[in-house]
Amino acid sequence: MTTTTPQVSARRADALRNVERILDAAVVCLSQRQNATMADIAKEAGLGRVTLYGHFDSRPALIDAVVARVIENGERTLASVDLDGDPREALTRLIRSSWQLVDQARSVIAAAEDELSPERIRELHDSPATRVESLIDRGRSEGLFRDDMPTSWLVAVLHQILHGAGAEISAGRLEPADAPDLIVQTVFDLLDPP
Repeated sequence: MTTTTPQVSARRADALRNVERILDAAVVCLSQRQNATMADIAKEAGLGRVTLYGHFDSRPALIDAVVARVIENGERTLASVDLDGDPREALTRLIRSSWQLVDQARSVIAAAEDELSPERIRELHDSPATRVESLIDRGRSEGLFRDDMPTSWLVAVLHQILHGAGAEISAGRLEPADAPDLIVQTVFDLLDPP
């Protein structure tokens, strides 16, 4: 049996609070500027760089944790989306909710693309992708979606459409208010049976 002294418990609690502060600060900083530095993030967190590096030994390690947190928070939102009923209507609801999350995290996603491997980014998106795959498969079984392409390909293209819309908004070529309808139309142009 292991016993934990109050002093050790207090240090662990402090460490957990510091990690939360760092992650919160990183989301704020990266949302404002995708190339925010570790020093910027430490300052926003109200901590020293030594403390920050004590928890995250590199910018990629911190970005990885931030993306995981953003996706985890997004998963909570997407889990509340009603996916029952008509697969087309359910997918429309899911796309609109997903788009809001992608739009809010545009700079964080851009930072991740600069720092993390494509394999790691795909791995972090596995859980949201599974939800979309299930919905597309259900639409296929009802004859509403094309079945001449792999589901994994359709999900990957949908993912790129969402992130492409974010890039177009960042470049000033697309108005944020226009994105959801364009995304839905583009996705259904892709998914409709030929």
